[in-house]
Amino acid sequence: MKSLALMVSSAVLFWAASSGAAFADTPAPVAAGQLRATEPLKPAWSIPAAGKALAIRYTSTNGVSGEGVAQVTGEVLYPPGPAPKGGWPVVAWAHGTVGIADQCAPSVNPHSARDKVYLGEWLKRGFAVVATDYQGLGGEGVHAYLNTRVEAYSVLDSVRAALSGLPELRNEVMIVGQSQGGGAAFAATAWAPQYAPDLHIRGTVATGIPFMTPQVVDALFKAARSQPAKARPAGSVDPTVAYLLLIGAAEAELDPKFDPATVFTPKAMPAFRQASQVCLKNLGEVVRKDGLTPSNAFTADTPKALAPVLKSLMYPTLKLATPLFIGTGTADRDVSPLGQVALAKAACKAGTLVQFHEYPGKDHSATVLASLPDSATFVRTVMSGQTPPSSCAALDAH
Repeated sequence: MKSLALMVSSAVLFWAASSGAAFADTPAPVAAGQLRATEPLKPAWSIPAAGKALAIRYTSTNGVSGEGVAQVTGEVLYPPGPAPKGGWPVVAWAHGTVGIADQCAPSVNPHSARDKVYLGEWLKRGFAVVATDYQGLGGEGVHAYLNTRVEAYSVLDSVRAALSGLPELRNEVMIVGQSQGGGAAFAATAWAPQYAPDLHIRGTVATGIPFMTPQVVDALFKAARSQPAKARPAGSVDPTVAYLLLIGAAEAELDPKFDPATVFTPKAMPAFRQASQVCLKNLGEVVRKDGLTPSNAFTADTPKALAPVLKSLMYPTLKLATPLFIGTGTADRDVSPLGQVALAKAACKAGTLVQFHEYPGKDHSATVLASLPDSATFVRTVMSGQTPPSSCAALDAH
C-alpha cells in the first residue's frame, strides 16, 4: 500500500517522474503551490496546436488529510508564438477519469484525439493550459478518486506553481474540466476564495459534471440496479460499474478498515482487484469480459457502505463567486443528465450565476466538443469583465 502523500523535510530529495526520466531537483519544498521541477514534455504526449510543452512537478496541500505537502505532477502547454503583453491567461485543465494507477497519469500518456482538439481550441483562444494529474497519479501516494478537496487543491496549486515559476503567464484564470474534471473544476472554484484567494479566477467551464449527494447517489443506484440487461446495448459496459470499482479500490488503499465485500459481490471481486492496477480502458474490458452490471456487481448495501466515502465527493459549497458554464449531453450514460440538471438548479438556488447548455443526442464524450461554440461566447464575456446571461430562470421550468 502506498503512503497517502510524500511528506517533505529540509533535506534535498531526488524524485523520478513516472516516465522514468528524472527531473532536475531543487531543495525540498516548505509550502504548497511551489514549482519544484520542469522538463520538456515528450512530443508524443503534447498536442499539435501547442508551442512549448513542459512536464512539471509541484507541491500541493495533501487533500486527503488536509495538511502536509504532497508532490504532484502535471503539464503546461503554451500557445505557439510570442506571448501577449503581460503574458498568456491560463486555463486550469482538470482531466476526466483515467484510472487510479500511476501509469494512467495524463502527463505520461498521449492525449486522446478528442482532448487534442479541445485543448487545441483553448490554445487558439490565447490561453496557456496548466493541467494537473491530481494528487496520487504519477507519483507516490494513492489517488483518492473523485475526492473534491484533493482535486481542488491539485488544480489550484498547479496554477499557483506555474504562475510563480514559469515565464509569460498572467494571473487571469479559467478553470475548465470534463467528467471527473468537471467536478474538479467546480470544486476548485468553490474552494478558491478560502484556499487560493490570490488567484484571479474569471469563470468555470464544466461538461459532464457529477453531483454527489446522498439523495442523488441513492436514486441513481436504485435506477441502475433496476435497469433490465436488455435495455443496454449488446456488449456495452455500464460505466457506473467501473467508476464504483475505482472509488472502492482507492478507498481500500486509503482505509485499511474498508471491507470491499460490503460493496461488491463475489462476481465483481476479480475486477475490484484489477481496478487499482489498470487504466480505465482496460478496466472496462474486465467489466465487459466478466459480464458485470450494477445488479450483479453491487450488494444491496452499497450506498450505505459507501456513505462515509461519498462525503468526500461532495462540494464544500454550491455558491461560486464567479460564473459557471455547464454543458450536458442528453444521451450521457456516464454521468446522469438528471444529476447534472439537479446540480445546475441547486447552484442557481445557492446564488451561483449558471449558464446551462443542453446538447440533444450527445453522449458523455461528444458533449465536450459540442460545447465549444457556446463556451467560446461565455469565455469572451467573462474575460472582458462582463456578466454572461444566466439560465437560472429557465432551469426552474426544466
